[in-house]
Amino acid sequence: MTEEEKVREPMKYPGVGTGVYIRKNGKVLMGKRLKGDGKDMWCPPGGKVEMYETWEENCRRETREECGLEIENIKFLAATNDSTPQWGTHFVTLHFVADWKSGEPVDEPGKMSDWHWVSWEQLPEPLFFPARNFVDSGYNPFTI
Repeated sequence: MTEEEKVREPMKYPGVGTGVYIRKNGKVLMGKRLKGDGKDMWCPPGGKVEMYETWEENCRRETREECGLEIENIKFLAATNDSTPQWGTHFVTLHFVADWKSGEPVDEPGKMSDWHWVSWEQLPEPLFFPARNFVDSGYNPFTI
């Protein structure tokens, strides 16, 4: 039985996650999720906040793990309430903006792929639920 085929208990309490909109040359980095909830949907780097981890530490760690980049000038933008009963999940997602510092995007094997720098006006579809909520809320990482 694959990980995706396992029946999972719905979360009992909301979790905390992040999304990091990395800016470089007027574009943001978006990648495709390869498995689990949101498979084949697009999102920025990010992930679950680990115990005792600061938000900034999480942004740096998740960005390194998912796409191999270093970032700087991390700033909090907004939070979204991302309840997805169809997946049995509920997250409060903290959305950040950061500037690219170094590195070229590389795929996280089995988890993330197809990293692309895209303009805010031409984000790929479909967007992962937290990213969709962020965009639909009217936030823009270029107008902070």
